[in-house]
Formats: sequence, structure tokens, C-alpha cells
Amino acid sequence: MSTIIEKPRISFWQIWNMSFGFLGIQFGFALQNGNASRILQKYGADVEHLSWFWLAAPITGMIVQPIIGHYSDRTWNRLGRRRPYFLTGAILSALALFLMPNSAAIASVGPVIIIGAGMLMIMDASFNVAMEPFRALVADNLPDSQRSTGFSVQTFLIGFGAVLGSWLPYIFANWFHLGATASNGQVEDNVKYSFYVGGTVLLLSVLWTVIRTKEYSPAEYAKFHPAENTEGHQSGIAEIIGDLRRMPATMKQLGLVQFFSWFALFSMWVFTTPAIASHVYGVPTGDVSSAKYNEAANWVGILFGVYNGVSAIYALMLPSIARATSRKKAHAFSLVMGGLGLLSIYLIKDPHWLILSMVGIGLAWGSILALPYAILSGSIPAKKMGVYMGIFNFFITFPQIVNGLFGGPIVKYFYHGQSVYAIVLAGFFMLCAAVSVMFVQDNRDISVKKALE
Repeated sequence: MSTIIEKPRISFWQIWNMSFGFLGIQFGFALQNGNASRILQKYGADVEHLSWFWLAAPITGMIVQPIIGHYSDRTWNRLGRRRPYFLTGAILSALALFLMPNSAAIASVGPVIIIGAGMLMIMDASFNVAMEPFRALVADNLPDSQRSTGFSVQTFLIGFGAVLGSWLPYIFANWFHLGATASNGQVEDNVKYSFYVGGTVLLLSVLWTVIRTKEYSPAEYAKFHPAENTEGHQSGIAEIIGDLRRMPATMKQLGLVQFFSWFALFSMWVFTTPAIASHVYGVPTGDVSSAKYNEAANWVGILFGVYNGVSAIYALMLPSIARATSRKKAHAFSLVMGGLGLLSIYLIKDPHWLILSMVGIGLAWGSILALPYAILSGSIPAKKMGVYMGIFNFFITFPQIVNGLFGGPIVKYFYHGQSVYAIVLAGFFMLCAAVSVMFVQDNRDISVKKALE
């Protein structure tokens, strides 16, 4: 009978280096979240059609992430197991960030709105190639006792990178006086240069992780997971489907939590700019060229930076909160605060008070990026970490696809173009997520309970 050897604990700075690339990925991701709707509206998209264009992102994620996870579980080369994938994703993401705000310049090959949407799809697919191997890398290299810390450090870097990405268009417009307005069909200079900086930061930060992080070799991995080496493997898609059928109960229960959470987040990312422009700033629906609209859009970038900044700080507190209560209770509290933050947007007329709304959303975002993965990682076999992290992405992409298909028509026909009501619905969904997390089976809670008996 093989003896299972516990992975050694590693230092805080080793965890930091392992996760540093996520700072750049989220820098780019924040630029996408804060400005994609704005860019697409400049290219001619109507507000009720925005969610359809955003469908490109979750659809590509649903396809790409399980495949990347499956093959990264089986990759061992000079760069390691996970690093080849997030390096490739970083290069492609950087290229997409450079190209998307310049879609009008290549409009000769097709309608600019289609090119812009295509760039959004390529960008998100590239983010997905880079993102999930980072999650699996933490689970690969850390013992279970350090995984909450590992995912929390990732969340801190995610939040910090997202603050920089969210605020950069506002900084370029107000501090460096780069052009903050542009005619229809063109993207403002402050947004363009923000995307250029984002692509550069993304690539450099991922290179830092590639250079500064060590992965276990196959022989070292076998010492920590001896029982897994005797099992055979199916090929490709057949094995992914088999793994999907055999997913642990904890993963299925977390799926419902993720559905509610990510339905709400998708609404926020797609509709916050038009909602705040019309509901708070009084900009007529469809007016996307006025100085007032661009002032609102730039302020949304600041607000998104606030919630990401809150999430970064909160992420460092989450391991202590989870130890004092439980991971489920900590996540439920965070989601309640996020739901209240989203609902409060409807009641606020002064844009500066929206910062309070973002504090609640930041608590939810920090927890969403850390605790579900910490709970999940304790319930799945180590040799399947990559593929199950990829399959887990189904529960992130599916609610976004549902929202993308029906969110726009709901805004048009039920809310009569008033996108702020999509934000209100998002708040209620976040509260539903808070309730559903209390029914999740967390294996660590079970282990602690047995130890106390």
C-alpha cells in the first residue's frame, strides 16, 4: 500500500510569484468589462443588443476551458505543466487588447460592429486559455491547508490588477488630458491607450510567473499522489464527458451558487454603463457621443476599480473569516453584501454615493473569486484538477449565456430600455446565491466535525 506524502508548505512570496500573472490577466479583463459595452455602442450596438455581443465571451469559455484543463493535466515539458498554457494565453490576450479599440481601422474586411465583437470573442478566449491553468497551478503546488491562502492571494492580485485596469481610462482622460470624446465609429484615445498599456502589463506579469515559479516534475507529483498513477486514461473529449458525469456532489451543489452569482455579475458588467448613464446622469438612451455619456462611462471605470480594490483587501481577510466561521458562512455573508450593493444602485442619484454600492459588490467579488475554488479543490482528485477546474467553468459560463440570450430582450420589452432594472434583478440573484451556498457540502467542514467528535 502506497504512503501518501503531504506536499510541503511554501512561503508567502512563492505563492505571490505563482499568482502574479493573474494581476496582468485581470488588468486586461477589467478593461474588457469596463469598456467593451462602451466600445460596442460606439461601433453601433443598441443597448438591448449588448448582451448578445457579450455572448461570445461565455460561449468561448465554455468550450475552451475544459479542453485546456484536460490537456494541461497531461502536459509535461521544459516549461512545466500549466505554464505553457497561460503563457500562450497571455500572448494572444495582449494582441487582442491592442486590436479591439482599433477595429474601425480594419473595417474594410467587414462591418466594424462584427469585427469588434470578434475581437471581444478572441480576447475572452485568450483570457480563458490563461486563466484556469492559474487556478490549477495553486491546487497543484499547495497542500490543502494553504489553498484558501493561495486563492486569496490570487484574489488580492486580481483585485489590484483590476483596479489599475478599471481606473486607467479615467486617469488618462483627467490627468493626462487624452481625448475623452470621439465620433460614432471611433474609440476615445484615453480608452485606446489604456488597452495598449493593459496588453503590455498582462504579458510582462505572466512572464514573471513563468520565470519565477517552479512546478513539480512527474516523479515528484507521483510521490504526492501514488494511487493515481495506476489508473488508465480515455482519450480527449470522451474523458471530459466521463469526468462531467462523475463530478463530485460538492461541485454540483456549487453549480447552483455559481449560476446565481455569475448571472448577476454578467448583468452588472453588460448594463452598468448604460444604467448609470441614464438613471444617474440623465443621459437619454442611445446617446453615446455626448460629453455627459463619456463622463458617466469614465466614472463607471472608477466604480469598477473601487469594487475590485475592496475585493483585493477583503481577499486577505477571507482565510481568517473562513477559519473563524466556515467557508460557506463567509461566502454567504459576502454574497448578501453584494446583493444589497447591486439593489442600492436603483436608489442612488448622486454618482459619488455609488461608491458605497461598490463596497458591497467588492465583498461579493472577492469571495466569488476565492472561496468556491477553495471548497471545490478539496473535493476533486488531484490528477483531475485541471479538467475539473475547466468543467467548473460551465457553471460560470452557462448563466452568462442564459443572461446573454434573454437579458437584452427583457430590457427592451419588459423594462422599456431602462437597463437599471437589469441591475436590480442582478441584486436579487446575488441574494439567491447567498441562500444556496448554505446547502453545499464542504469536505473540510466534515473533517473538522469528525475531528471534534
